[in-house]
Amino acid sequence: MANPYAPPRAVVRDIADPSALVTAADRGTRLGASILDGIIFGAMVYVPMMFGAIVSGATAAATGASDPNPMAAVGVGVAVIGFIVYCWLTIMYMQRNGQSIGKKLLGIKIVRTDGSPGSLWRLIGLRTVVNGLISIVPLYALVDSLFIFGETRQCLHDRIADTVVLKA
Repeated sequence: MANPYAPPRAVVRDIADPSALVTAADRGTRLGASILDGIIFGAMVYVPMMFGAIVSGATAAATGASDPNPMAAVGVGVAVIGFIVYCWLTIMYMQRNGQSIGKKLLGIKIVRTDGSPGSLWRLIGLRTVVNGLISIVPLYALVDSLFIFGETRQCLHDRIADTVVLKA
């Protein structure tokens, strides 16, 4: 017979350490996300600009006109709109969950090294703008990229911004 005055018993299961469940993104996945971002940017900005220039040049050659063709202006206009849309999408995804368009498509995200979400300044300002300014130094981009082969898989721009790229 059970003791009615005994304290209640509960079964407690061990829970996993949340930091152990976090996995760094693969180097190939990070490279793929970067390439995807470049392709998407090119499709939204450079393709319309080149298309307008090509059509404008072909039209001018066919008609023998030396006047600027309106198709060139249309191409530049569409490229500017594409640039604005790309920037808006990137800022929106970065602010929401630390992902660029390519990172979102490949299921990886950027967080602080302590696991907390990064601020927009840290994600865009330090990782992109400051890193872009430093890249004026010859061979910096190569050194930055080679840091990914370290144990923590952090590029130099990750270390500057105190961030890490994880599987989402």
